[in-house]
Amino acid sequence: MANLSKEALLRMYYHMVLIRRFEEKSAELYQKGEIGGFLHLYIGHEATGVGAVHAMRAEDHVFTAYRDHGIALARGLEARACMAELLGRTTGVSGGRGGSMHFASREHNFWGGYGIVGGHLPLAAGVALRARYNNEDYAVLCLMGDGSTNIGYFHESLNISAVWDLPVVWLIENNQYGMGTAVERASGQTELRKRAIAYGMKEWKPVDGMNVMEVYDEVSAALKYARENGPVLMEVLTYRFQGHSMGDPERYRTADEIAKYREDDPIQKFRNYLTELKRPKITLEDLNQIEVQVRDEIAEAENFAVESELPALETLTEKIYVRDLEREVQ
Repeated sequence: MANLSKEALLRMYYHMVLIRRFEEKSAELYQKGEIGGFLHLYIGHEATGVGAVHAMRAEDHVFTAYRDHGIALARGLEARACMAELLGRTTGVSGGRGGSMHFASREHNFWGGYGIVGGHLPLAAGVALRARYNNEDYAVLCLMGDGSTNIGYFHESLNISAVWDLPVVWLIENNQYGMGTAVERASGQTELRKRAIAYGMKEWKPVDGMNVMEVYDEVSAALKYARENGPVLMEVLTYRFQGHSMGDPERYRTADEIAKYREDDPIQKFRNYLTELKRPKITLEDLNQIEVQVRDEIAEAENFAVESELPALETLTEKIYVRDLEREVQ
């Protein structure tokens, strides 16, 4: 495994705990009616998102689907701005106009957050094309759910990335279910990473998505390969502890199944790993301090979001076009 500094390891632990507590608070606020629309939680996926994003360089770009809060936080977006977006406030990362499924940040090269299944894959291919066309030294990480691998966007995007040797890592977050449908009921090839073969693309070995260090190591290597050689298809095996969305009755899986996967909680697994390290030395006190820091940060984020203003009605048609066409016409 990678030989990371104490600071880097604690930063990863911080982001995993931050994501978990942010999502728990989001669920609470949703149940209180403070958050509208759909809400897809990242609880259980923390090791996948944090390991993958921490493997990126600052100049790299990242795309994800509608389960986007965790990727946003791991990429460095502020919890307060993310929470404000969930509550539809002007101080949100998208000005309160995107909500849960449409986080984005140009500053962090984080491009959402897309509600259409697989709709972000062609965009990721386009950003990777710019890198190859202009000979720029960055890669694109594109995360998607297993449910997106049977649609046209997936095949078209992977095919063109292979034809043009684009520097993109296609990362499937296989959490066993596309909404409420098990992978084996929807896919003839259940080892989704093997679809790389059809495009002459690099097939990566399966990755344990509950182990943040394994994800970090494998995505680091995949991004290096993509920069130098072209696209990679990865499959990271993970599990969501909550429903597909807050309205999911979860009739497709049993309580025993969920309990079994909870025994492999990625945060507890990483906590055990850190305290067993000889070098660098990390103590329970170090980790508990992070827990307190995150608790206070989430409380502050909630207060900030609740106290922020809602967008004014007269701004409804703003930010639709790149330029203010109405004023130009006048």
